[in-house]
Amino acid sequence: MKRRRILATVAMLAVGTGLVACSSDEGGSDASNCTNTIPKKELPVVTMWGWYPNTQLVVDNFNKQNTEVQVCWTNVGQGGDEYDKFQTAISAGTGAPDVIMVEADRIPTFQIQGALVDIKKYGYDAVKANYSEGAWKDVSVGDAVYGVPVDGGPMGMIYRKDIFEKYKITPPKTWAEYEQTAQKVKDAGGPLFGDLGANVPAVLMALQIQKGATPFTFDPAQPKSIGVKLNDQASKDVLDYWGGLAKKGLVGTQDQFTPEYISGVINGNYATYISAAWAPGYLTGAGVGKGQDTGKFAVAPLPQWDAANPVQVNWGGSAFSVTKQSKKPELAAKAAYGLYADKESLTDGWTNQIIFPLNLTALKDPAFIDLKVPFFDGQQANKEVYVPAADAYKGVAYAPFGQYYLDAMTKQVSEVIKGSITGSQAADRIQEDVAKYAKEQGFTVQ
Repeated sequence: MKRRRILATVAMLAVGTGLVACSSDEGGSDASNCTNTIPKKELPVVTMWGWYPNTQLVVDNFNKQNTEVQVCWTNVGQGGDEYDKFQTAISAGTGAPDVIMVEADRIPTFQIQGALVDIKKYGYDAVKANYSEGAWKDVSVGDAVYGVPVDGGPMGMIYRKDIFEKYKITPPKTWAEYEQTAQKVKDAGGPLFGDLGANVPAVLMALQIQKGATPFTFDPAQPKSIGVKLNDQASKDVLDYWGGLAKKGLVGTQDQFTPEYISGVINGNYATYISAAWAPGYLTGAGVGKGQDTGKFAVAPLPQWDAANPVQVNWGGSAFSVTKQSKKPELAAKAAYGLYADKESLTDGWTNQIIFPLNLTALKDPAFIDLKVPFFDGQQANKEVYVPAADAYKGVAYAPFGQYYLDAMTKQVSEVIKGSITGSQAADRIQEDVAKYAKEQGFTVQ
């Protein structure tokens, strides 16, 4: 999922990069190559890669408070840049840090290569209650835990208040109502109601899961066997639904996270934006809500496929994992559990819209819950939308080749947008493509 890279790029928040070595000998450290300063040089040091915009503060807070281990932090790049360096280190058998920031959907990709440590035996029970069941599931493979959750992306429906007021409509509670409302606005000469972007396949994946799809089933006890179910009825229904909206001209078909799309959001070309809790930070960084559209946005719960059985879904999220190359995994796990887990770091993260915190210390903090979000003109978006969505989220099982799957979906959704195939046909093609790829990678596909 590309949102963390997009957020950091558009908001221009990332710190300078460079693949730098840090000493991690027990009992001391040559801290000259760390981005941060090690305050307690008598303690053992573990190395860490990460790209959160406030990582300097987070690491300093951890080192100041911890009496067992210190963290030497380096930013080697964000998202794909970091993953490429990590993959190189995996292949070489050396060069990886002790702790690495990784997006939740990438964890299985590295886990199946034996590159990550199951941290359950290194203090998991002591911190288990600090996160929800769904947050832990996203960083787990089977019963094993390969990361400590930090931020997530519970989804909602951002909408233009001025457009809703003009056309006398209210936020739709179901996807059937979404289509009906979109048609009403179109018939009245209004703007597009939303957007079907081929470059955000993770959104469609989330909505398929919301409708009942289970794209992948994977048991680490049988690492060469995987269930691939990408053309079940729920998956087809969602692709047919959005393809139908596009064909009727109710939603646009613009790639998102582009200057053209952002310009359209600013100019009121779209009545809604289906996205995650991190979107206000991204949009603010991209210049939305600062000029002619100031104070015109609000957020409502994500529409449901079945109002009687609501399902909350997620887009994006990151964690700290311990790498297999670490020579002291127990100390590395202490760092992973402790980084971005103190109140000061968490508060800085959510007040500056860097993360949507998954630590329950923050999620249950009245200051966070009751926050009047400036982007939403003072609406208490966390209380009304995002915290309930995060609390209800049950998690998902990602695939070891998740990026290939998302790329395959992008390719076929592009064909749906062109009108050359239906959503159902796209689902069948995705199933065929991904199942074939899985077999080529040595998996038995169930």
